[in-house]
Amino acid sequence: MSRAVRFHETGGPEVLRLEEIPAPVPGVGEVLIHTRALGLNRAESMFRRGEYGVAPVFPSGIGYEAAGVVAAVGDGGTGFRVGQAVSVVPSFSMTDYPMHGEAVLAPVHAVVAHPEEFRRGRLRP
Repeated sequence: MSRAVRFHETGGPEVLRLEEIPAPVPGVGEVLIHTRALGLNRAESMFRRGEYGVAPVFPSGIGYEAAGVVAAVGDGGTGFRVGQAVSVVPSFSMTDYPMHGEAVLAPVHAVVAHPEEFRRGRLRP
């Protein structure tokens, strides 16, 4: 099991729930990520209220942005390995790949590996 933020009706922040869901398993062209950071922006707020370009399908997950560590790679996930630090670039629908959860699936085209310099602390602005 895994925890994810979901909602069952549109509305304000009070409709959000932290729920136990079956642990996701990556399929073809997907990467499973154990999240360490999540993004929250206007798109999520609008989606939750039912004011975004795509309507939620209930129960609905939420979230476009995440960063974390690769936990598993589905077939076709060439270039990624378990334990690799990655971020997700929003280039999919929240109805297909919600990012606000402990373990999330992302399409490989939207996953970007962190440069090794990040891990070594050598990358400076």
